[in-house]
Amino acid sequence: MTQDELKQAVARAAIEHVPSGAIIGVGTGSTANFFIDELGKIKNRIEGAVASSEASAKRLRGHGIEVLDLNSLEEDLPVYVDGADEITEHMHMTKGGGGALTREKIVAACSKKFVCIADESKLVPMLGKFPLPVEVIPMARGYVARELKKLGGDPVLRQGFTTDNGNIILDVHNMKIMNPVELESAINQITGVVTNGLFARSPADVFLMGTPNGVKTLTAK
Repeated sequence: MTQDELKQAVARAAIEHVPSGAIIGVGTGSTANFFIDELGKIKNRIEGAVASSEASAKRLRGHGIEVLDLNSLEEDLPVYVDGADEITEHMHMTKGGGGALTREKIVAACSKKFVCIADESKLVPMLGKFPLPVEVIPMARGYVARELKKLGGDPVLRQGFTTDNGNIILDVHNMKIMNPVELESAINQITGVVTNGLFARSPADVFLMGTPNGVKTLTAK
């Protein structure tokens, strides 16, 4: 199976986690796009969706799915479905390769269940091979970069990219993430950081992993 076929398989499997008549949270990226396409096939079964990026919102509307403002809702979403750049057996993730990490983290926080969908290449024994994205207020770029170096990383400005929030991203290379919960908090304490791409303090609840032998369902060990 190709990687796209694996992504399609987990996207289809994620539909089983979508309650009828619900408003659901939708992530950003190539795997999330496959999920949005699957949602389009059952759009009459859901009330609408909250998108974690302008790109996902556009794709949802293209399928005729109503996109709602998170602030218009009076209760948490039943489920949030999104991909990951890396994920461990403890359901800790690195996200933000597409640059939507802050909105992804907000929508995930407002959801009762996080379903991560990805192919088996994303399952790793330890986070850190994929550069860790950090969203930063532009005027704080130099300061934040220096502080990230103190934490053992090599921050690189993502050239020509601005987040939907109008900020920049520093991709932190060469960082071995031994304690993702602790590091997530430490980076977020740096003045000028909006948030970082570690989803460890609030990890995924379910990981639907695409393999050549079918979709496997994993939960935290």
